Amino acid sequence: MRIIIIRHGDPDYEKDCLTELGHKQAALAAKRLMDEGIETIYSSCMGRAKQTAQAFSDLSGIGPVKILDFMKEIRFGREGFIYEEQGNPWTGVDRLAAEGVNIYDTAWPELPLFKDNTATIDVQNIQKQTDIWLSELGYKREGLYYRNTRKDEENHTIALFCHGGSSTAMLSRILNIPFPYLCAAFHFQHTAITILRFDVTPGKLSTPILELLNDNRHTK
Repeated sequence: MRIIIIRHGDPDYEKDCLTELGHKQAALAAKRLMDEGIETIYSSCMGRAKQTAQAFSDLSGIGPVKILDFMKEIRFGREGFIYEEQGNPWTGVDRLAAEGVNIYDTAWPELPLFKDNTATIDVQNIQKQTDIWLSELGYKREGLYYRNTRKDEENHTIALFCHGGSSTAMLSRILNIPFPYLCAAFHFQHTAITILRFDVTPGKLSTPILELLNDNRHTK
């Protein structure tokens, strides 16, 4: 199985939709994805992701778009103070790295940046729901890896349109890389494409292969 993760196009965050540029990016991404053999389309429940997904659905004729509520974008900041800058994971981890703090620590939720931060709540929920979703697709989490519980060896391909934060949270879980480190190492561009490949051998326990990461060459 292959999961193709696509970040939404350039957004109007206030209206939760794509800008004119975002629609152009979505159209370019849709053309780029036509050669991937995608069979099913998933999207977060947020408007900017759904509009990006719909561009591909319309072009490919694949539909309907299935909604994954848990893949909506993460919040950050304290409860009641959402999106306060001091709770921003991306700028925050850059500060931690500059101070020599270990952002690869698996106990990252206890770091001051993440303690009492809504980002931590949302990331942990996405990671829990990711394993449930993958189990439904035929890949059950066992320890650090995933066992293929499918009966066939077909290499099904699905597309998931979502967000920078939620995709980082999902990849953190699947690849066993602490969330803060991924925030520092990878800044996902608009309509950037990331591809994970899971082993198709029934019964096999393995880790997915990262085929492609943060590729937005189609927008150039």
